[in-house]
This record gives sequence, structure tokens and C-alpha cells, in this order.
Amino acid sequence: MIENARLSRLQAAFVVARRDFLAILFSRSFLFFLLGPLFPAVVFMMSGGLGAAANERKTEVVVAMQMPAADTEAFQSAHERIEAELGYGRIPHFKYFEPTDEVGPIDPEALLADKSGRYGAALTGTLEQPVLTGTRERLGQWHGLITMHLALARDGTDISYPPLETVVAETSGAKTKNERQDTAQISMTLLFLLMMLLAGMVLSNLVEEKANKIIEILAAALPMDAVFLGKLFAMLAISLVGIAVWGSLVGLVILFAGDFGGVGAMLRGMPEPGVGWPLFCFLFVLNFSMGYLLIGSIFLSIGALASTVREVQTLSMPVTMLQLFIFFFASFTLVGGATVLVTAAILFPLSSPFAMTAQAAQYEAIWPHLVAFIYQLLWVALFIRWGSNLFRKRVMKSGDAGARKRRLSIRRFFGRPPPQPAE
Repeated sequence: MIENARLSRLQAAFVVARRDFLAILFSRSFLFFLLGPLFPAVVFMMSGGLGAAANERKTEVVVAMQMPAADTEAFQSAHERIEAELGYGRIPHFKYFEPTDEVGPIDPEALLADKSGRYGAALTGTLEQPVLTGTRERLGQWHGLITMHLALARDGTDISYPPLETVVAETSGAKTKNERQDTAQISMTLLFLLMMLLAGMVLSNLVEEKANKIIEILAAALPMDAVFLGKLFAMLAISLVGIAVWGSLVGLVILFAGDFGGVGAMLRGMPEPGVGWPLFCFLFVLNFSMGYLLIGSIFLSIGALASTVREVQTLSMPVTMLQLFIFFFASFTLVGGATVLVTAAILFPLSSPFAMTAQAAQYEAIWPHLVAFIYQLLWVALFIRWGSNLFRKRVMKSGDAGARKRRLSIRRFFGRPPPQPAE
């Protein structure tokens, strides 16, 4: 009866996952872990807000102009016509000085040397003999536009711009392709950063439990692959909680503080992915989950080889470099566009989540994501199996008398008879 009441692998994995999830979720270290990435985000948003405010308060550079009254009036009329055609902000702005007895002629050199930096150039003389004074950069920037003003002002109102009918195209194939590539690159970068930030929790948790001998008790009482599976899904659930908290906080900041730092405008300006935003967000979470499980299973295997934190840092460095290589490889497929490279990135298990995220951003097809999900799930099972076998061989060594006694006592506690020696 007792033997039949033992937990199945899935039930055992669920027990381990629930234990790890609750233990980490209500720990003080998890609270500090959640607060950690918020400080750089707040600094980034504050710097963006301060930069936007500084741009708004920035002194507008204008051209100082002083000519006879008739010439100034003709120049102003030409400026209004050109500004109506080109649009506000695309041509220099002018500050007009009337040549009265009180003001006298302006000194271009003195205006340009003014520490306020308001004046970038000075236009003096007459329409027939104009003189433009400024730095080399400003002269190169404004010479053509000011010449257009002078030509139109000298010839009067007889010159008219030819009528031009314009038709605005909402989109084009090239524009849509470029925009979707931008969405793919941004989403892949975000996926990489989240995995780099959150995958380390798996390793630190396993090393801590190895030091406390908890993992040995779990491994003796439950199937090792169930223990690994439970720990991976517990860390995945914790990671999703962290992402939900960070996303909610960013949303609250934008809601109550406005578009602080331009984050809201950046999100609204992102082009729509090929599969649409609702499905893309679901596939992004799915690809993150698969990528996290794949890299997490490798970290669990590293934890089986490491006994101290120093060994963890030494062994995890190659995996971190491998993650960088995989990210750059998946990003290169966006630029290269070769079918062979894209196929290789999809088939390689560690780069498959990145490549499928890019596919979801660029193309409308949905069925490849279902196939890729099943394919990645098989690799997760293989990685868990390999890591659990490695842990069983490295940690649960049969030659250790103390470990053998612990396993026998645990077997008796669960009602399992001790193994009989071979006859």
C-alpha cells in the first residue's frame, strides 16, 4: 500500500516547485532582487526626462538681421512664404533689428561672441549687397536657405512655387520590413537581458541547497529528474513574477508621472510585429520560458559540478560567454538574412527562442511557432535528464558510506525496503 502511494514524477516535481517557489517568493533576498534592476531603470528614466526638459529649455539659435526698412519688409515676406512651404523648424529663425538712430548698426562679431549663444549668424547690408557673418559650420548650414530668401525678396511676388499634388502612402514593403526588423532586434535584446538577469537564480539556489545537504535528501527521496524539473519551473515562476512586478511598476510610473523619460513614446512608436501584438506578447513569454528552461537546465548541471561559490563563478563564465555568442549569432541572422543561418539558429536549441522571437516579429505565419515549441520542449527534457544523471553521478556517489546510510534511512522512512544484495 505504501509503495503504491508514492508520488509520481510530475507530482514530485510539483511538490519541489511549490516548496522552492514559496520559499523564494517570501524571502527578503527576493525583495532586494526585485529592487535591484529598478534603480538603473529609475536613473535611466530620470536622465531621459532631464534631457527632454533640457532640450525644451535650450536657447534657440537665430540669425540676427539688420537691413533698411524696405529690404527688411521684403525679406520678412519671403521668409513667410518659404516657411509655409518648408514648414516651421526646417529653416533658420531671424531676429530683426531696425536701423534707427538709437540702435545704430549692429556689430556681427559682438553678437556672435555673446556668451548667451543666442545668435548663430548675422545678416547685414542690403538685398543687393548682403553680408552674412558666421562660423564655418553655420555658413555651410544656412547659406543656401538665406540665398533663397534673398532671391525671393529681390524679385518680389512674381515668383510662385509650382503646384505639386502629393499622395501619402501609408506603408510600403521596404518600410514594413525595416520596421519589423527593428521590433525583432528590440525584442531579442530584451529577451537576452531578462535571461541573463534571471537565470543565475537557479545556480545560486542549487549551490545553497548543496551546502545545506537539502538537495541530497530530496535526491534520495524523489527521482532526480523530478527534483530538477520542479526547481526549474519554480525558478521560471519566480522569474515571471519578477517580470510582472517590473512591468507593473513601469506602467504605474508612466500612468502617474506621464511619459517620463520617453518610455511610453518609445513603446507606442514600436512597429507592430507580423503576428500582431497580442499573439507576439504571448509568444515572447513562451520563448522566454523555453529559453529560461534550457539555460536553467545547463546551470543546474553546472551546480552539480560545483561545490563552492568560487567554482560556480568559474564554471558559469563559459556559459555566460556562450549566451553572448548565441545572442550575437541570432542577431546576425537579421542582418545576414541567409536562409541557412536562420535555419541553423532555429534548430540550435539555445538560439531557437531568440530566432523564433525574431520570426514572430517579422512574419505572419503561426504554425512554425507550435513546431518550435514542441522541438524546444524535447530539448528541455533531454537537458534535464542529462543534468539529473550528472548530478546523481557527481554528488550521490555510491562509495560514500555516510551518503549510503542517509539513503537507507530515508528509504525506511518512506516505507521502502533496503536494496537486497545480488545473490
